[in-house]
Amino acid sequence: MGVSFDLFGTLVIADRPTDPAATIATELDARGVAVPDDWHDAYGESHIDAPTGAEVPLPAHVSRALASRDVDHDHGVARRAVVAAFDPAVETRPGARRAVDAARERGPIAICSNCSAPELVGRTLVRSAFDRDDFDAIVTSVGCGWRKPAPEIFEVTASRLGVEPDALVHVGDDPTTDGGVEAVGGTALLLETGAIDAIPDRLAALESGDGP
Repeated sequence: MGVSFDLFGTLVIADRPTDPAATIATELDARGVAVPDDWHDAYGESHIDAPTGAEVPLPAHVSRALASRDVDHDHGVARRAVVAAFDPAVETRPGARRAVDAARERGPIAICSNCSAPELVGRTLVRSAFDRDDFDAIVTSVGCGWRKPAPEIFEVTASRLGVEPDALVHVGDDPTTDGGVEAVGGTALLLETGAIDAIPDRLAALESGDGP
């Protein structure tokens, strides 16, 4: 058995910009980029023709949105603006540490998280009760190129843990995205059917064959 955890909303609560377009615009302006008057429209448009289920890195989206309005800019500035815009305060959810420790007793563990902003998962972990070394693998959508519920991100996670996809147990709070593990034969433990502090008992029941 390998166990992966969703990060945002499952292990931690992290504040996000209420208006990402406006927050990114502020960071672009601070870096000397001439933000177009219709930036919200440009930000809301699709500029990259990605396959279904693929992740579009947010800096690439921002660069294309600027280019669509003929704004000259350094592509590195777009990345730095996005990183600065997503700089969250983080709270570790009560019971999350115990859930991760219980999973560790049963085999390798991973983070499997949707996140289009580079560096955000790493900075979130630094500000939480966890450390990167607490996990055998950290798989993000921006890193592997696929967003949950795409099967590819769960296949990558299983591979990184050295288990078959059908031996992957994924803990998350969103039935639509985190439930995607079932498409590769894995097991979803969703918080909608129990709080995070119930995960140790649910893992024990799963291991004993009594079901999730």
